[in-house]
Amino acid sequence: MRVDLDGIGISYEDRGTGFPVVLLHGWGGAAASFRPVTDRLSQTHRVLAPDLPGFGDSPAPGKTWGVRDYTACVLEFMDRLGIAKAHVIGHSFGGRIGIVLASSRPDRVEKMVLVDAAGIRPRRSWKYYVRVYTFKTLRAAYQRVPGKNREERLSKLYARFGSKDYREAGPMRSIMVRVINEDLRPLLPRISVPTLLIWGDRDRDTPLWMGRIMEQEIPDAGLVVLSGAGHFSYLDRFQDFCVIVERFFKG
Repeated sequence: MRVDLDGIGISYEDRGTGFPVVLLHGWGGAAASFRPVTDRLSQTHRVLAPDLPGFGDSPAPGKTWGVRDYTACVLEFMDRLGIAKAHVIGHSFGGRIGIVLASSRPDRVEKMVLVDAAGIRPRRSWKYYVRVYTFKTLRAAYQRVPGKNREERLSKLYARFGSKDYREAGPMRSIMVRVINEDLRPLLPRISVPTLLIWGDRDRDTPLWMGRIMEQEIPDAGLVVLSGAGHFSYLDRFQDFCVIVERFFKG
């Protein structure tokens, strides 16, 4: 299915009946990333899973969006589909959107599940900053040097210094940089909706200490740690994840 939101054709899945659940996938993912969860929850709920702009079959925004732009897009998506209020499940980058959504528009969120969510600025060592500043200096120099192989030199620079997500971001690179530099921790105390945090204890992308901070700073939050699970804990421990979420939604 598709819906046009301010000139961006959003691809999405709409399955099942009952109280709505909006699934927000992680960076580099798509609605299909949540397909097993959609299959399960659509037995008892209406599940809506969009491909966020720039992912899956949805085109990238025409400018450099931040998390609040993506949140506004999700709200418009809900409006267009007649969803006044929904449960929200956000994984990783989708968790960023969930944090902004629940803190700014609690009237639109019944309950929220944050799964290995991003949003807290990582702890950085001095080596990280040396690497970043070296990369920026070399990139600026390469961009000023004329020649047919400039793009090739830049590609090698990205391969040497950039993360896998950064190397593969392509036209979404500026959005990625803006998003990961947004520290959403100040918003956590403003979240008033019941919030369930689900984390894999082996998550290396958004480590467990981030989940523990969210548990402490979101007023009505509880943390469930899934042993042996990584960043995609909802797939690594799928049955446990579904049972926990279903019980949370039932209250």
